[in-house]
Amino acid sequence: MTKTTTTTPPAAVEFELGFIEGLKELFEEKIVFNSVLGLKITAITPERVTGRIDMKPQLIGHYSHNRIHGGVISACLDAMGGLACMAAIGARHMDEAPLQRLNRFSKLGTIDLRIDYLRPGIGDHFDLRAEVMRLGSRVASTRMEFLGADGKLLSTGAGAYIVS
Repeated sequence: MTKTTTTTPPAAVEFELGFIEGLKELFEEKIVFNSVLGLKITAITPERVTGRIDMKPQLIGHYSHNRIHGGVISACLDAMGGLACMAAIGARHMDEAPLQRLNRFSKLGTIDLRIDYLRPGIGDHFDLRAEVMRLGSRVASTRMEFLGADGKLLSTGAGAYIVS
């Protein structure tokens, strides 16, 4: 029988302001596509990340229904899965300086992504949530949610990311 280990960082871990600000700059500005989408971080903890995207005409997928494009949903969920990995990696290496932890993300990349579209994406904004299910030494597994402004679940995602 193999020994199981906890993959979720301890709840007592709190990120420094410098790490959070650096992660926000990386995610919202340096990853230019996230900026084009208008994707914003609303909360970062070692266990979960949340974000928001405001609807705008450039994101419409079906003009007669004012529905958000499925590719936008997929891209947002993928980005949030990656952000959840960044938070989990950051929490794993709290003994390092914030800048050193931020440099660990250079090799992060999506290796598998599944999106389930449950309801049409109609609204003035959307909320996103993501968490790491398992953080291994090479691969992380995540789950993500895309919600309407009323909190109704519109889409879900599962992703695998290379982390080393």
